[in-house]
Amino acid sequence: MPNITLSVPPELYRKMKEHPEIKWSEVARRAIAEYLAKIEVEELESEELLSLLGEDFRKELEETPVEKYEEALKETRDAEWKRLSTTPTS
Repeated sequence: MPNITLSVPPELYRKMKEHPEIKWSEVARRAIAEYLAKIEVEELESEELLSLLGEDFRKELEETPVEKYEEALKETRDAEWKRLSTTPTS
């Protein structure tokens, strides 16, 4: 099995050393596998969605400047923050 080197901040390393019973390489291996599975599913779902939306949508998506998407994201985030911050709690 190939080896990799993983760098962690000193504080994290100190906390890891407090638990010698844990096989940290196994924790890292599982985390990497889970993350890869997640992004592979997301990529598959995105491709499936784009195929359902059609070639015209894909072309428009590719031609739209990134700044337009960033502005839309900011507006959506701000509106959602406003909505959540004014929602009464029980």
